[in-house]
Amino acid sequence: MREFAYERATDAGHAVAAVLAEPDAVFLGAGTNLVDHLKLGLIAPGKLVDVSGLPFDEVTPGPDGGVRVGSAVRNADLAAHPLIRARYPMLSAALLAGASAQLRNLATTGGNLLQRTRCPYFQDATVPCNKRAPGSGCSAIGGFDRDQAILGASQQCIATHPSDMAVALAALGAVVRVLGADGEREIPVADLYRLPGDTPERDTVLAHGDLITAVDLPPLDWATTSTYRKVRDRASFAFALVSVAAAIDLADGVVRDVRIAFGGVAPKPWRARLAEDHLRGQPATVANFTAAAETELAAARPQRQNGFKIPLARNVLVATLRDLSEAR
Repeated sequence: MREFAYERATDAGHAVAAVLAEPDAVFLGAGTNLVDHLKLGLIAPGKLVDVSGLPFDEVTPGPDGGVRVGSAVRNADLAAHPLIRARYPMLSAALLAGASAQLRNLATTGGNLLQRTRCPYFQDATVPCNKRAPGSGCSAIGGFDRDQAILGASQQCIATHPSDMAVALAALGAVVRVLGADGEREIPVADLYRLPGDTPERDTVLAHGDLITAVDLPPLDWATTSTYRKVRDRASFAFALVSVAAAIDLADGVVRDVRIAFGGVAPKPWRARLAEDHLRGQPATVANFTAAAETELAAARPQRQNGFKIPLARNVLVATLRDLSEAR
């Protein structure tokens, strides 16, 4: 057993200072991802700074019609919250599609956002993995690659980001509030994550000591017409093969605005901006939905075993947009 120090933070500033003081210190929230990796021997922090008791466990409406979600709000509580269910049904649906009921009762908003981008090779310390040991190689390339990325990957890593919640937040244009060494700043969820490039060990743009305190949801009235659809190998406790978060705003059968993000296809939640741009101002037809999906997926570069993800992603997006359009 590897020993580590433990400190319980009394406030956010204390938490940030405690992690900044030690180069191998990390934050501990609910621990659903962190503790797994401790047990597997994938990480060995010298200190855990417990932030689970900080007062970030509320969902509050903003004066502009948006909603602020504290980083310590449990996934199950957020999914069931009346404001979220009414204003952002895609987020509620995404949360309920994640993990299992037991994990949703424990996992937090901040922790869910910061779970590691990973594949089975990352969690097997006996094989090379550039995320664990930069420069050692990517065992997924040329290995079992059925579940891996088709967009945004590199020769260093082809893993996909696991969060369902983050896909919905990226589609909604949510913003993360972060407290760090230089004070507080805001980062759009879509910009929080990094593509692997030559440094796959870095999942996000956060620096050491950066603490997520809240997520701000925008005042998007038409997000009431939204949903999240997830395709996976089993009904619970499985990452997405492909998922889609989508919201659509129609006027006389024409797409006035639309928000789309894919999960299960890239190392980060994939905001489908090309598809969005293709659809705005166009009639809400299956043909246009199909063309938009194909425009977004034209850059896909599948591995040997996951070429099926391209037509799957196209079909899931088309079906999702069709159903939303018909439901209005």
